[in-house]
Amino acid sequence: MGPDSSQPSTHVAPSVPTHVIVFANEKGGTGKSTTAVHVAIALAAKGARVACLDLDHRQRTVGRYLDNRAETMKRNGSILPMPRHATLSAQTEDQFEDLWHSLSAGSDFLVVDTPGRDDPFARTAAALANTLVTPMNDSFVDFDLIGQVDAETYQVTRPSFYSELIWDARKQRARADGTTIDWVVLRNRLQHIEARNMRRVSDALAQLAKRVGFRIIPGLGERVIYREMFPAGLTMIDSKAFGSMGLAHVAARQELREMMAALQLPEVIAERAPDVAA
Repeated sequence: MGPDSSQPSTHVAPSVPTHVIVFANEKGGTGKSTTAVHVAIALAAKGARVACLDLDHRQRTVGRYLDNRAETMKRNGSILPMPRHATLSAQTEDQFEDLWHSLSAGSDFLVVDTPGRDDPFARTAAALANTLVTPMNDSFVDFDLIGQVDAETYQVTRPSFYSELIWDARKQRARADGTTIDWVVLRNRLQHIEARNMRRVSDALAQLAKRVGFRIIPGLGERVIYREMFPAGLTMIDSKAFGSMGLAHVAARQELREMMAALQLPEVIAERAPDVAA
């Protein structure tokens, strides 16, 4: 996680105090980008000044999600909470630092989405985070990213290379400026099946959390509604845009509320109007 000759430096300091939330997982398909967008818009709806930086120049899911949202606002003449956003397209250290500074300036929160692979800019962003969120599906395939278990007892045998990277980044950050990175493992797409497997994953996470120091919180469930909202750029915050809400909408909104509370992010200024950008 620390700076070396093969990756960007971590000497990026926002011009104003900004709480940086980085969504990072070197494995794809964990709902990372969907969760990042929902967190960003939930914060903007509360009145926070929010900016988003998409570091995945190939898929740019967060960037496309918010572009779709802007088109919906233009098409319908609606006004929705809308973070500022940009995508790291040039993949250069200069552009990374420029975007980091410009998006941090005047923002209460900077939400950063990273690629589902090892990436030098993702490492730098993780080292600069205040809250580092690692979404994972409820399986040992995803658990393997952060730790290894015994094949018979399912007891944790050792942290993975990724956990060691995060551990080193947290130590370096603490030495550099005294900041504690709050590492949160987010259990996404929980399902009401395979109860035995869920208990085993839960037990393994609890064991590993004590060893490497992350928090475990519930995330967003496996619901079709999340995928259906992408073309219009809508989220569960935008209840008025749905017209009538079904049970799936209500359940998903409750999941989002519980996740936002569990993230324990700083409170926004209550009297500020919701962050809306054209």
